[in-house]
Amino acid sequence: MKRSFLVVLLALCLAAFSGCGSSSGGSGSGGSGGSGGGGGGSKPPGNGQLSQLNHIVFMLQENRSFDQYFGKLNDYRTAHGKGADVDGLPAGASNPSNDGTSTVASFHFATVCSENVTPSWNASRRDINRYNPTSTTYNMDGFVYSAAHYAQDNNAQRPGAYTDTEGIRAMGYYTDADLPYYYFMATQFATSDRFFSPILSRTPPNRLATFAASALGVVNDIPANTTYSQDTIFTLLQNAGITWKIYETSGNTYLGYFGSFYAKYKSTNIAPISQYFDDVKNGKLPQVAFIETGVETSDEGGTSSLDEHPDANIQKGAAYVAKIINALMTSSSWKDSAFILTYDEGGGNYDHVPPHSAAVPDSTPPMLQPTDDPDTYNRTGFRVPILVISPFTKVGYVSHTVMDTTAILKFIEKRFSLPSLTARDAAQADMSEFFDFTNIPNQTAPSGVPTQPTSGTCSIHSITP
Repeated sequence: MKRSFLVVLLALCLAAFSGCGSSSGGSGSGGSGGSGGGGGGSKPPGNGQLSQLNHIVFMLQENRSFDQYFGKLNDYRTAHGKGADVDGLPAGASNPSNDGTSTVASFHFATVCSENVTPSWNASRRDINRYNPTSTTYNMDGFVYSAAHYAQDNNAQRPGAYTDTEGIRAMGYYTDADLPYYYFMATQFATSDRFFSPILSRTPPNRLATFAASALGVVNDIPANTTYSQDTIFTLLQNAGITWKIYETSGNTYLGYFGSFYAKYKSTNIAPISQYFDDVKNGKLPQVAFIETGVETSDEGGTSSLDEHPDANIQKGAAYVAKIINALMTSSSWKDSAFILTYDEGGGNYDHVPPHSAAVPDSTPPMLQPTDDPDTYNRTGFRVPILVISPFTKVGYVSHTVMDTTAILKFIEKRFSLPSLTARDAAQADMSEFFDFTNIPNQTAPSGVPTQPTSGTCSIHSITP
């Protein structure tokens, strides 16, 4: 009797196997809005295993917050038959004015270019709490103030460099009218409204953390003549015999800071972006690839004209990304690939969701200068946009699980059975919740993919309607 019961129980478990696995690999509130598809019948086309993915491509663009890019995503989703599942820009979102006597409401940019704002270590803490930047109280009330003082400080050195000396540009946002390609892909594939940059500061420490799961002590900028010996995700891949490549947009890469490793593999594993298109076309895409927009020693400007960094034209940057993604979707590699697009940090642009607590990566503390606000690496930066694009991506899925960019490293580590780099990537969710490896929702590339326009008005000094 007991034996018969066990046999029946085993059969039931096997029949329901696709629902027995873990979906997120970490803590959080899960996700919503996703749907499978393409399976049907009694024999699903996938085997339910992450090992079906043979290529992972990831890319970081520059300095955009979630609210600035995807704050209006719910409007697009509901217009296209999806649920309003995104924690987007709240109605009436505002910040105190620079002088504190009024408020600056969020507004739709009248231009696809805008003056730079600052995500520096100190400015990011004032974004959180304007009047007490060392407080753990998250008021999210200092974005306008930081942007104003950044412009004023620049004008003191370069008179007339900035026209928005009141910082209102920090409250500007874009919609699907400006970025139709991104809005379509976020709705056809998957996104997250709890995906954060790893470090509450500017580009260099966040880019280092994307490779090494640690800011390596960097607070704002990487000191001159610095090289690192720490392992990166590419070290782990190389040691495991997993093929990898970095495709450069502007002729350099942050891996260059990892001197001896970079020197050893520069000739074989670093290539211009033109090689990416050839490799995709010819079925030679490596198992892991990173699209490098370029290296900046500070955050005073972008890495290239295509990286979407303020004051670059966001539409031209988005069209460039679309070209990269579309090349993959129309290639023979699409059937077993995943493409992850995100942004290195929020750039000092408004977002209403506070940073989240996070594991301290390692024993290397921030190398603070006397003028730097005291802090550690025990929290994330601000939310950033993310797209997860794959034949296996759940259609219209929105994750609400807290992750930062090092979750991409965790995803790669899980797929290829690699160890963690630091405590930060070890603590991340593994991103498996974005995927359905049983039903394969997007076996063929979607139809109706919009062309990303590049003809929007570009006037960094005329941002308001």
